[in-house]
Amino acid sequence: MARHIYPCPLRWSDMDAFGHVNNVTFLRYLEEARVDFMWRLAPGNGSDAFTGGVVVARHEIDYLKPLVHRHSPVTIETWVTEIKAAYLTLRYEIKDEDALYVRAATRIVPYDLDQGRPRRVSPEEEKFLTEYLEPDPVKKGSGKASAKPAGGAERSEGAVAV
Repeated sequence: MARHIYPCPLRWSDMDAFGHVNNVTFLRYLEEARVDFMWRLAPGNGSDAFTGGVVVARHEIDYLKPLVHRHSPVTIETWVTEIKAAYLTLRYEIKDEDALYVRAATRIVPYDLDQGRPRRVSPEEEKFLTEYLEPDPVKKGSGKASAKPAGGAERSEGAVAV
């Protein structure tokens, strides 16, 4: 099991009036790590994995400790905890050698931009994602991280384009 490691630089403008990184900025950090994972790292050599589009259906963020501006980047670890027929779940930790600042999760729905609707996870995408699959540490005792349902895709209402 592997985790994608993304060194995320902090910008002076990331801070709010209270002198720490604003809560909304953490969503941008997660987006940077997710884009790096899904489009830079995902299958290359002419592969069309994820190129048809994806949408974010859900974000969950637990803010654990304030993060203040500094010149060294934070590390964002990204991995997959769930692969279903029509969505996947990514988990993240934003941290450094001294502290864990954020734990987060994002539900991603593959999307067909031409048809304007959700689509299924392709076999090529599933193969790539499986390399980063770990049991969800938050869902204790679930035991099933990746079982794909045999039929029927889940609907993702209210999804937002990435």
